[in-house]
Amino acid sequence: MTLSHSPSSEVVVVTGASAGVGRAIVHQFARAGWRIGLIARDEQALEEVRREVEQLGGRAIVAAADVADADAVFAAAERIKQTFGAIDVWINDAMVTVFAPVWLMTPEEYRRVTEVTYLGQVHGTMAALRHMRPVNRGMIIQIGSALAYRGIPLQSAYCGSKHAIRGFTDSLRTELIHDRSRIRLTVMELPAVNTPQFDWARTHMPRKPRPVAPVVQPEVIARAVFNAVRHPSREYWIGLSTLKVILGNMVLPAFLDHLLARVAYRGQETGQQVSPERQDNLLAPVHALHRMRGSFSDESTDTAVVASGPIARIAPVLMGAMVFFGIGMLAASGARYRRLPRDGRARLGMHVKPY
Repeated sequence: MTLSHSPSSEVVVVTGASAGVGRAIVHQFARAGWRIGLIARDEQALEEVRREVEQLGGRAIVAAADVADADAVFAAAERIKQTFGAIDVWINDAMVTVFAPVWLMTPEEYRRVTEVTYLGQVHGTMAALRHMRPVNRGMIIQIGSALAYRGIPLQSAYCGSKHAIRGFTDSLRTELIHDRSRIRLTVMELPAVNTPQFDWARTHMPRKPRPVAPVVQPEVIARAVFNAVRHPSREYWIGLSTLKVILGNMVLPAFLDHLLARVAYRGQETGQQVSPERQDNLLAPVHALHRMRGSFSDESTDTAVVASGPIARIAPVLMGAMVFFGIGMLAASGARYRRLPRDGRARLGMHVKPY
């Protein structure tokens, strides 16, 4: 991908820029001198981030918008372009979630999570394409999750949205390839990250939510995203846990069904009771909790394995080869078994069904 000639002339837009991973990404680009469009719902929080950007050596413009509102996102993109010029990179990060089993959620909660976490990325992508397609250049990065490959209990709406992002992005990628477009698409599949989402996500569970260990700091994701801009790849898998989840689900999905049923409820709850006064950010921002890191820094790491390019492409092939090898061995054993005379099967200790 061809970007502008000097870092100070490069423009990046970040949705969900007011907290967590989005805020960490903004800081990373600010240190490199980029001009940054900040999109999130809370204008006051975005103003705080804008001041941080300037202290770090970048420039930023606040364009407050709810990503569930397509027209607001389009207007924000236009404002950023009018201020800073052509958009080089667009990063879709905004998300919300609800912790609850399906039967305790409402249709309205499903709709809201889908509108923000999935359609928010669709709206952001459409806004980016409006500005990138006429010049045939740019990069769009989707902040995904290992849960785009493997659903877990208590976050069905979020997992469904992340699965949808993968399907949407794959479809768009084929369309861009068909048109010989120079616009690049990258999906970052994340592990559990120490962000404020666990402090302000809506929950119908008795105890406070927590990330499933192991947990990484949001700066780890920010560095990986910045590196992805310089070294584009179809997909990045961040964290050893992400690789395990994705590859494990390819080979043993039913086993993971039962394992997650046994451990993932407890793994997403702390020992603390949920306060009746607890606020959540599903429908409106919770300004007091806007920050980069969440409440789990004591157990979070500052490094993570990052797989991309050949590694991410070859790993599924290797796992698939192992599966087919295993199936082939079983088939060969079955064929050998069928060729044995009935008394031979008995001598091998095999049960012979009376056909």
